[in-house]
Amino acid sequence: METRDILIKIRKIVRSVDIESKKIQKEHGVSIPQVLCLNFLHESPNYQTTQGELRKFLNLNPSTVSGIINRLEKKGYLARLPKSGDKRVVNIALTSSGDQLLSTMPSLLHEQLSEKLLQLSEEEFGVVEAGLNTLVKILDIEKIDASPLITMDSDLDEQL
Repeated sequence: METRDILIKIRKIVRSVDIESKKIQKEHGVSIPQVLCLNFLHESPNYQTTQGELRKFLNLNPSTVSGIINRLEKKGYLARLPKSGDKRVVNIALTSSGDQLLSTMPSLLHEQLSEKLLQLSEEEFGVVEAGLNTLVKILDIEKIDASPLITMDSDLDEQL
């Protein structure tokens, strides 16, 4: 295999993530990171969390998460609620509109990938992981913040 073949395969992965991101944005009016935020709220106790917990889950910097929250709040998909007993703490809560939006979402690429990875043998999984670790090391991108889920972060792009 030539280096060109590896580059083409990486480009196919990046392109498929980009296509999915644009399709979700066009059809539903939200970015993939925004969908991930809504999904996290949907799975959280009482459909609520703090900005800090959301930031940890998404593994993105605070200003990026603030932007995601602001845009979702403007669209009515989530709300900021002062924590009872401590007005300094604000909970982020999923609204019924946000929940309704989630019910219309197709299975995302990262969910499909997770299911397929679980079907691999331990040995196959190790080969995939080792190959990706090598690529990350070669590209010297170990320290780049990234969501644990596959996204084309348009929210991050807006801040650059």
